[in-house]
Amino acid sequence: MGGAVSVEEATAENKDKLIESLKGKATEILGKFPDNRCCKYLIPYLDSEEGKALSNEDLLTFYQCVRTGIDNEDSGLGCYAMTPDDYTKFGGFFNAVIRDYHGDATGTAVHETDWDASGVGEGGVLDVRKLGFDQELSMRVRVGRNLKAFNLPGKMDQAERIKFEQQMLGAFKALCDNPDYGGTIYSMTPDFGEGVENPNKISDEKYQELVDAHVLFKDMDADPFLKSAGISSDWPYGRGCWQSADGQCIIWFGEEDQLRIMCMKKGFLLNEVFDRLNTMLKTVESIDGIDFATSADYGYVTSCPSNLGTGMRASVHVKIPNLTSDGTDAKAKEVCNPLGLSVRGTGGEHTPIGADGTVDISPRARLFIKEKDIIEKLYKGIELLMAEENKPKEEAPPAEAPPAEAPPAEAPPVEEAPKEEAPKEEAPKEEAA
Repeated sequence: MGGAVSVEEATAENKDKLIESLKGKATEILGKFPDNRCCKYLIPYLDSEEGKALSNEDLLTFYQCVRTGIDNEDSGLGCYAMTPDDYTKFGGFFNAVIRDYHGDATGTAVHETDWDASGVGEGGVLDVRKLGFDQELSMRVRVGRNLKAFNLPGKMDQAERIKFEQQMLGAFKALCDNPDYGGTIYSMTPDFGEGVENPNKISDEKYQELVDAHVLFKDMDADPFLKSAGISSDWPYGRGCWQSADGQCIIWFGEEDQLRIMCMKKGFLLNEVFDRLNTMLKTVESIDGIDFATSADYGYVTSCPSNLGTGMRASVHVKIPNLTSDGTDAKAKEVCNPLGLSVRGTGGEHTPIGADGTVDISPRARLFIKEKDIIEKLYKGIELLMAEENKPKEEAPPAEAPPAEAPPAEAPPVEEAPKEEAPKEEAPKEEAA
């Protein structure tokens, strides 16, 4: 069977053809990739009363939501929301996908937001020195956020991307004027349209410098999933970031979500980056025109259903040379998976582990978990991981002694080789943004 009807071909006149094409293509894909959740739930949704009642316009938006799962057959999730309202408008589809992906067997869980970590650790203090670390760890916490007043990135056109960036300039100026943050705006947008110059535009050389320093993100058009969803369209319009004067706080704009807000530093107190991010979010939300999109059931709205709820990823870089002695993270994943932790390279997803055995560790859960529980889960996960890392190796049983032979008349003394000193642990490099 040929590919699904394209967005350009999908019109009110061929609505039935689009539905038939989507269902047929989904059936074909499931024969090869049964774990593609988009295709798994697309067919019963289009056959449901809600699916049949979609208007022509809503059906086209729904197609945009699921297109990445059709184009990328090996998708595990395969869908993105195009507007904050899509999680309600196409609720029969998204609810099934979300509860499957996030493991809610009850089908009734409701997300709760709670940043109060005062009861975590020792009065809210999470000191990794108590876990045996004597050198600072690279720590990072980020969240995805989107404004109610705008489409999500997959449905934005060039003009809306520019308008969103201009909307955020007031918030970035407020942060730059705040002595707790200060900082600089780096924009990749060539112009603001109709001959209006962009005062924050950076050169190609500066952009590459910021990418190399992990301050800015790479061209998203190389990602087939984001490309199919329309998220990488109109590059580089509406893309850039604000960075605080101390370099520890960054807000990306125009990536997978309208905003990716993050704090990072090297240190011993895991709660420091968590608390600073919470404070910065309150500061940003207090600025006129900033109203984050939320759902009564799913918490903070994000483009990808995998990030709904907290929208949070909290991570640290830890060195585990014993668990990675074979040059892979396979053993580390065996330990971390039951703890609900993800393991990846220090440069981000799909990057290799550090040569010294340094890996990036983070809790997988985003939805139906409180923010304070994520940071506690990370702290306890590190503790259990390091217990495995530091377990003494089992010694091989001694070999059976050979029959005794008569010693030589005068055996010369054998000098023992000096024991090699254990290498000192180095602090991992600062984590990629």
